[in-house]
Amino acid sequence: MQASQKAWRIMRLLTVYRIILALLLMVLISTGYLPEPLGETAPRLFLVVASVYVVVTLLAIYPLLLRTPGYIWQVYFYTCVDILVFTLMMHASGGVASGVGMLMVVSIANASMLLAGRMSVFFAALASLAVLGQQFYSQLYGTASAYNYSMAGLLGLTLIVTSVLATVLARQARESADLAHSRGVDLANMSELTEQVISQMATGVLVVDEQHHVRLVNGAARRLLDAPSQMLGTHLQQFSIELNLQLRLWRGQGRQSYEKSSIETLPASLLVQMIKVGRAGDDTKTGVLIFLEDAAAVNDQSQQLRLAALGRLTAGIAHEIRNPLSAIRHAGELLAESDKLPSEDLRLTDIIQENTARVNRIVEDVLQLGNRDRVFGEKIQLNKYLKSFVEEIYCLHSEARSVLVINDQSVEPLTVYFDSGHLHQILSNLCQNALNFASQSLSSPRVTLLLAGDTKRGCYLEVINNGPLVQPQEKERLFEPFFTTTSKGTGLGLYLSKELAQANQCHLAHQQQNENTCFRLSFGQQAIIRESD
Repeated sequence: MQASQKAWRIMRLLTVYRIILALLLMVLISTGYLPEPLGETAPRLFLVVASVYVVVTLLAIYPLLLRTPGYIWQVYFYTCVDILVFTLMMHASGGVASGVGMLMVVSIANASMLLAGRMSVFFAALASLAVLGQQFYSQLYGTASAYNYSMAGLLGLTLIVTSVLATVLARQARESADLAHSRGVDLANMSELTEQVISQMATGVLVVDEQHHVRLVNGAARRLLDAPSQMLGTHLQQFSIELNLQLRLWRGQGRQSYEKSSIETLPASLLVQMIKVGRAGDDTKTGVLIFLEDAAAVNDQSQQLRLAALGRLTAGIAHEIRNPLSAIRHAGELLAESDKLPSEDLRLTDIIQENTARVNRIVEDVLQLGNRDRVFGEKIQLNKYLKSFVEEIYCLHSEARSVLVINDQSVEPLTVYFDSGHLHQILSNLCQNALNFASQSLSSPRVTLLLAGDTKRGCYLEVINNGPLVQPQEKERLFEPFFTTTSKGTGLGLYLSKELAQANQCHLAHQQQNENTCFRLSFGQQAIIRESD
């Protein structure tokens, strides 16, 4: 089909060429500016042949537009017409010496490009015979310039050589075109295969040009960046402000690759890797290939083995530590009740009680980690749940009534699928830490439970306090187990909260907001329950 289309395009060009040539001859004849020796021997024959040629070439438009008969039969017909017309014009102009025969070379070359093999040589031989026949006819009638068989032979040889060369070149051109078409099909198939592979990848992929416009993005990247509707060509900032800032900082460093690192975005923490692509040595013409991974998912995979070992460890802890710890605590209580114990030693029993209680909290927290994967999800209406939770906090800590408040900014009732025990544990840890740090504030202590978002883009719950900010060197270790900034803490509260959030397919992160410390619990799309669900 593609070769046929090319052939018809060449046919159109040849038809235009014939029409222009015929009209030009008629204009020269009618104006009297026909150059010598054209038409000198038989002017009337030349005029008739030129007139017929004009009519035939104009009529050729009709079958060309209809494409009937096929282009091969049209090539046969018009090549024969060219041979006949140019032979008669050559005879009317004095024979081979007039140069009219050279027009046959063009016709034979064109026919050879469109026809394959023997037919192109056949028409070249037919044209050569026509030239020799005209020379023989002129000799019979005794024309003065008729005895020029050498030039007739050279013209015939030229026609055959032209046919052979044109056929070879046309065949090579067709083979090159077929090869290019085949390579193009392979390239298109490979491109489609690549797009399918990228679209099905769990890793997010973005390609960004030098102006930070997104040229390619797969479904995983849209999901991780919460950008389902952004169009290609949109600035990266419309996909993620944090990622765009990270890219600008990295470009300023002038490195070729960006080591995988974590950045905090909404709705999830991401592992990002950037690689320059494009012209080497010219940073202004290079794009960037960005790989995105869900840090929570990666952490989940890396922690499966640790959690399995931790489950075995907790069983040992429960058996090997808790029973002796209970005995120590009971012995301390009995010792404190003794009348014979000196008053100065009673302080030692208090130390025993305090430290056994602290070790017991550590054991309980570790046992909670062992139950991390035991998620019993249920529907929780966050707006109502927060009110009941805060009332519980007020009962346990009376001083919290003047400190802890709820700021509900949700535009609609928010219902999530979450383990209620896990949510209570997370909020208890966060609120207890917030109350402790808010009490160290230089101004009035304040702790805010902020609920915001909707069911379409996602929702989040923030615990904000105006206490001392987290030190920069401590930010990276906040969620590490057994890391604490207080002497009475176990260092497992935030770690346990983050693990429980991930077990419920949500995300817990730390932020600084206007000189306040904020911990945000982001509920993923899979955890949000919509009215249609």
